[in-house]
Amino acid sequence: MARSHDRETGSQAPASGNEAGLETLLNAPAVEGVASPGKWRHDPLSDVLRTVKLTGALFFEVDAAAPWGVDVPRADRIAPLVLPGAQHVVSYDIVLQGSGWVRMAGMAPVRFESGDILVFPHAEPYSLLSAPDQQPEFDFDATVAFLRDMAAGKLPYTVREGGNGPERTQFICGYLGCDMRPFNPLLSTLPRFIRVKRSCLGPEDLLNRLIALTLAESRIRRFGGHAIGLGLSELIFVEVLRRHLETLPDGQRGWLAGLRDPAVARVLGLLHSEPARQWSLNELAQEAGLSRAVLAERFAHFVGYPPMRYLTRWRMQVAARQIADRRLNIAAAAHEVGYESEAAFSRAFKRVTGKTPALWRDEVRGTG
Repeated sequence: MARSHDRETGSQAPASGNEAGLETLLNAPAVEGVASPGKWRHDPLSDVLRTVKLTGALFFEVDAAAPWGVDVPRADRIAPLVLPGAQHVVSYDIVLQGSGWVRMAGMAPVRFESGDILVFPHAEPYSLLSAPDQQPEFDFDATVAFLRDMAAGKLPYTVREGGNGPERTQFICGYLGCDMRPFNPLLSTLPRFIRVKRSCLGPEDLLNRLIALTLAESRIRRFGGHAIGLGLSELIFVEVLRRHLETLPDGQRGWLAGLRDPAVARVLGLLHSEPARQWSLNELAQEAGLSRAVLAERFAHFVGYPPMRYLTRWRMQVAARQIADRRLNIAAAAHEVGYESEAAFSRAFKRVTGKTPALWRDEVRGTG
């Protein structure tokens, strides 16, 4: 049978060979203001990013002269091109020079400038434009055709677009794949649009170093460069998330904001460090130094679920990833996340996902 605490409660680019640059990057100091997971037993952010299988996909550079504009369609149209098989695709843009505008439905146009990083977590369509009322040079269908050619290697890393105006805007376009099902607590609480300003610290800043390495790697053709470039794009995204965490306003809700609350961060660290353990609300409250009622309320305020319900959902994500990757069969995955009975695990899995583990396995492996 399932252990008692498992019940939900309602309460392209090659290596540069610059060893000195890489050594400097690896020895970069921690970003000021980012909480250290050393205060907890575990690093929940790293755990989530690993378990939802964050994967770098296509990225390239755009050199645009005014007037210019591009419509970026919903990511479900892009995913088969940039990362086939990905459940979800996140779009991001790194502005290297110049300025422009972001336009999204239901939102006033937002101006961006050199040094900004723009992230679109929820696969929504958007436009990048030289002026807020600019008609795009590439509509949705043209962008899909462009990305198809880019993914097939028919286009150079740096592409030029727009008119003959003197104002130029250069930016990197990137895509990342990840799981959204059965449970991605991070992306589900991110806003529609994130704008992060790069530090003015120049080359001493970690994010600036990562971007500089990405550009350097893209301009040298060596074996293994594609893998390095995609790995760097993943690191950039993680660092952007940390910068976003730093700048969240007081009172902000969401899983990421919960990492700034000592008690919630402590409990998240515990649950992620030992998801199969027979946790009780009493034990978690003692670890957090709070009463049961206060912990349940504070945890749900930030994360959206009480601790035990969150734990059940996170277990399903861990098990789903193990099943999808063929690392474990269903019975072994059930035991790995704290269930003594495959039947009890299957009931919990279907309650969270709407599907049995066997059906989930067959669908993700393409055998259903």
